Amino acid sequence: MENTALIIIDLQNDYFGSIKDAKWQLDKTEEAADNALKILTKCREKDIKIVHVRHEFESEEAPFFTPNSNGSKIHESLTPKENESQVLKHNVNAFKDTNLKAILDDSNITNVIIVGAMSYMCIDAVTRAASDYGYNCFLAHDACATSDVEFNGVKVEAKLAHVTIMSALSFAYANVQTSEEILELL
Repeated sequence: MENTALIIIDLQNDYFGSIKDAKWQLDKTEEAADNALKILTKCREKDIKIVHVRHEFESEEAPFFTPNSNGSKIHESLTPKENESQVLKHNVNAFKDTNLKAILDDSNITNVIIVGAMSYMCIDAVTRAASDYGYNCFLAHDACATSDVEFNGVKVEAKLAHVTIMSALSFAYANVQTSEEILELL
């Protein structure tokens, strides 16, 4: 795929159960990160544009990703290299109030591969926004992680929350595939 960028969203320490003192552990974050790393490695080999997006809340009172904390750091397995773009965001949507779109447009990107967390929040937001901006979106569902969710007294397990959002995104916003399928495209 020509004119492609990999966007890695929020695979930060606070989401990993394997990190001591992680503040917001997600379901299967380690598995998602392993799959994201496979895609990242292939993109590095093929010299594909890579953008690491990291969320930091602006308040020390935030439940996770507090400013300058270990929890807000990108997981060491996915550490950005010097030539890879990095975007700091303070909102759910990685395009809002950041230079993400400018980074993509400056490199003439038309296709984006999206991986990261949380499926029903930041992954949903960035995928919909990228699609609305006209990018062809490829979402590696097994390289994304999420948590249980509750609304109005109804609890939904992470697995079902993940499947629900992936189904919705595959309907109109993205080519939702496995990491292996995306690796084959590269």
